[in-house]
Amino acid sequence: MRSKTILITGGAGFVGSHLADGLLREGHAVRVLDNLTPQVHGRKLPTYLSPEVELVYGDVRDRAALQQALEGVDAIYHFASRVGVGQSMYEIQSYMDVNTLGTAQLLQALLDGKQPVEKLVVASSMSIYGEGAYTCAGCGPVAPPIRGNAQLRAGDWDPRCPGCAGPLSPRPTAENKPSEVTSVYALSKRDQEELCLTYGRVYDLPVVALRFFNIYGTRQALSNPYTGVAAIFAARLLNNQPPLVFEDGEQQRDFVNIHDIVRANLLALERPEANGQVINIGSGQPISISRVAELLTTALGKELPHQLTRRYRSGDIRHCYADLTRARTLLGYQPQVTHEQGFAELVEWLRAQQAEDRAETMMGELNAYGLSA
Repeated sequence: MRSKTILITGGAGFVGSHLADGLLREGHAVRVLDNLTPQVHGRKLPTYLSPEVELVYGDVRDRAALQQALEGVDAIYHFASRVGVGQSMYEIQSYMDVNTLGTAQLLQALLDGKQPVEKLVVASSMSIYGEGAYTCAGCGPVAPPIRGNAQLRAGDWDPRCPGCAGPLSPRPTAENKPSEVTSVYALSKRDQEELCLTYGRVYDLPVVALRFFNIYGTRQALSNPYTGVAAIFAARLLNNQPPLVFEDGEQQRDFVNIHDIVRANLLALERPEANGQVINIGSGQPISISRVAELLTTALGKELPHQLTRRYRSGDIRHCYADLTRARTLLGYQPQVTHEQGFAELVEWLRAQQAEDRAETMMGELNAYGLSA
């Protein structure tokens, strides 16, 4: 395999930095464009970023920074994004500006600069599905609507069949499930995905959109209350506070380890079969939010049972986990890290970390905007 010069936008973050390490191990030269946003980095260069990485400090919306970052690159991973479902609902302009318009700026810079890029891999998200896929015993496969606030206020957590109002069983969610946007964040991620795929079709640029499920692992921003739920729980536990779990804790997600995410991204770079495709990347194994809290609590040796708040957040989904058929077929991807292995590694890293617990701050902000009850 020929050594390439590869740009990762947002590459100083949790996922981007791990990918940078993976690309360096494969013999590639890596350049990162990142503005070191304070909510994630405190505007400080993270110590985990490899010294072999060339850092271009700048914003993806800044044309001059983009031109500098794009100079001479062979491939691009577009990871620059504001993340956080709840926060996106009251920082609407910022999320759309960074995620949607930032992607448009990147593509415009590529077009205007006539960059001979070989491939663009864009980080999409499972959030664009809304609710996952379900089966009704009487009606068969269904896609239920998002649960309304009246249902959630009543503590009625489970979706109902849109045909017969009967109970539903979750099943793996495939890429052909229609999108049902439930947050500004999800809308902006769908924008990123569709902008890149449209550009690729029109200008003959191989583009792969990877729909990441719930990523966890070392280097997550523990003091960012809008990062992944595993990191939020960890920050609480490190401050000797119990994890706060919404609803009844039985909602299921697909937690995928960062090492499997890196593996999928490396495959996407090399596999022509993936060009022009949208592909789920997860573990394929559903796990309840309560179980995640239990695994972290036990591994950290804490005696702090998680707290079921019985509260809800507007737009939250009940169950969603990945159908990996397309990932296996097009990428040859197979998740290799079990939840037990992944959380054990995460905990070993956590023992050396300090984290500010800002979960109550997040709750206060959501409450102030009427987004939680």
